[in-house]
Amino acid sequence: MKNTVYSFLVINLVWELIAKVLNLSVLPTPVVVYKEIPGLLKLGIAFHIYASLYRIFWGLGISSLIGIVVGILIVRVPKLGSLLNPIVYFVYPIPKVALLPIVMLLFGLGETSKIIMLIIAVSFQVIVSVRDQVNQIPEDYYQTLKVLNANSLEIFFNVIWPASLPGVLSALRIALGTSFAILFFTEEYGSELGIGYFIFDQWQKMNYPVMYAGIVVVSIIAYVLFEIINVLDAYSTRWNS
Repeated sequence: MKNTVYSFLVINLVWELIAKVLNLSVLPTPVVVYKEIPGLLKLGIAFHIYASLYRIFWGLGISSLIGIVVGILIVRVPKLGSLLNPIVYFVYPIPKVALLPIVMLLFGLGETSKIIMLIIAVSFQVIVSVRDQVNQIPEDYYQTLKVLNANSLEIFFNVIWPASLPGVLSALRIALGTSFAILFFTEEYGSELGIGYFIFDQWQKMNYPVMYAGIVVVSIIAYVLFEIINVLDAYSTRWNS
């Protein structure tokens, strides 16, 4: 908690100094920005937050499911892995924002295209993390359970799932930042709701203090989500301590 407070103070101190030195209307001081935050409710910020969190929830949820299944299959089914691994290596480095025009042409400008963009951006991160985690499981673990006549479901819940969970949570941490970045672009098109749309709209109106207030709200939401993942990580991997 102390580190969080210190980090917050340092960020605001640096922000204050830069704003004072540059003395530009496009970079207000923290005090000016924070004064705008209470007024965001009147501008409907709650609806924008809900819309973005809805998209992130479905995007990350579906991505996690795809990533876990594919990541495990790559390791546990070698023939399938030899086919899927090159595809992952080929697609993973592609900047996912570059696919935005294609996704919107195929699925329109509505909710579907925004969620699909999140799935495309996040799935490969989860696949790679889960694959690497499962790949580190000693083969002896599987053999021991097989000797005990464990079925596939028991092997999954007793070996594969506990081993892959840290990879999933680690990937989700990275994916959160990616998700907000992707949303910022996708919410500029065919939408009037979403925190990305809100920030972009305030920028177009040159209402810079409110724009920065929106960015602060994004950082707060992201921090809370990161902490939730940290709590889940600490709870789910307590057996490893």
